[in-house]
Amino acid sequence: MAENKTKPTTVSVPAFLDACTDKARRADAKALAKLMQKVTGNEPSMWGPSIVGFGSYHYTHESGREGDMPIVGFSPRKAANVLYGAIGFAGAEALLAKLGKYTTGKGCLYIKKLADVDAKVLETLLEKAVAATRARHAKQA
Repeated sequence: MAENKTKPTTVSVPAFLDACTDKARRADAKALAKLMQKVTGNEPSMWGPSIVGFGSYHYTHESGREGDMPIVGFSPRKAANVLYGAIGFAGAEALLAKLGKYTTGKGCLYIKKLADVDAKVLETLLEKAVAATRARHAKQA
């Protein structure tokens, strides 16, 4: 079975965020880091080369594949900020309807600019996503 590529690293989160060349994307990434830290109560850490993650949980799939993932996280990509762990829980659709401009795909939430979304709705979405993940993985999260 292939090894999970998304693992915690020792790379500095502030250095990673400061290396974002797009000024607006860098500012949004720093704001997301602050928000996710507030919501989770966890310090940020790098997962792989480009994901800023908060907290962690252990998963085991029916196939036997298992590993660790951040409870929530994001990656400041060129096209958009990609949020991980923010959707896919009961009630997410109602919050997404109020969020503003975003797209989704394969369990990820894509936000081009934080100014395009309602900050309070995003915070609530993250709070509920974190609570759902922690409840589902109570022993680990």
